[in-house]
Amino acid sequence: MLEGGCYCGKVRYAIEGDPVYVAICNCTDCRKHSGAPMVCWSAFKQDQVTITGETATFASSEHARRQFCPSCGTGFAYTNEVVLPGLIDLQTGTLDDPEALPPMIQVQTADRLNWMNGIGELPGFERYPSS
Repeated sequence: MLEGGCYCGKVRYAIEGDPVYVAICNCTDCRKHSGAPMVCWSAFKQDQVTITGETATFASSEHARRQFCPSCGTGFAYTNEVVLPGLIDLQTGTLDDPEALPPMIQVQTADRLNWMNGIGELPGFERYPSS
């Protein structure tokens, strides 16, 4: 079983079983909603996921619904009964152990920011570098 939740801890979820897929999404909607250049999602059948705590829902398009914590604002779930019937996508970064579900694929690469193509070539620092 995997568990996760929002930043403040008021919303928690538990997952039983394996994901259908784990994908990095590069779409404009995910980018705008998260404020990040891409988001990693883990898709599960809806009956595999139990969510506890008060959540809020945002209709980001005609069929898409994004759930988030109304207290801290953490987005954690996405559903779309037309495109992903019976599935719930959970933001992998909200897992207590996000290392447990590494990405399998990238989707919506047509929307990927051009500078993301060379991201692995940038210098890396274990912690924020001193000035």
